[in-house]
Amino acid sequence: MSNMNNASAGKFLSLILRHKPEEIGLTLDPNGWSSIDELIALASARGTQLSRDQIETIVAESDKQRFAISADGAKIRANQGHSVEIALGLAPQTPPEQLFHGTATRFLDSIRESGLHSASRQYVHLSSDRATAEKVGSRHGKPVILLVASGQMARDGHLFYLSENGVWLTDSVPAKYLG
Repeated sequence: MSNMNNASAGKFLSLILRHKPEEIGLTLDPNGWSSIDELIALASARGTQLSRDQIETIVAESDKQRFAISADGAKIRANQGHSVEIALGLAPQTPPEQLFHGTATRFLDSIRESGLHSASRQYVHLSSDRATAEKVGSRHGKPVILLVASGQMARDGHLFYLSENGVWLTDSVPAKYLG
């Protein structure tokens, strides 16, 4: 059994709660929630030691607020970024007139041709500020920031959701809304 530092534990939580809960035999409810006690027990049974205190610290200190703990303290979920199908239970919101999307320059031709798609995730992630979008784009290579005409998209019937950690989500962004 290995004790994980908080950085490793945070990566483990992202993997399990966003992408591969089955890797430790965990089942997420339709809204992406899991029992914290079950998560700890299943991780431990597979050689990964997590404590409730460590999980609470990771949730509290996550600069991107990747996770949420339920009001009763019994459950945890990832706030967004899932590749497994879950319903976040978010109500559609009216977005600002413009949002930003950070990506790498190597993806630009494809995006200009076919727009933004969620790929392996459930939603396209958009930022309300240029700095955040640039940080996201730089993770994938030389960054480029795309301006999204989100207000017009919403008026044209596209739905937007605001995740608990301030990331705007939408199903896709057709190329005509990109500037």
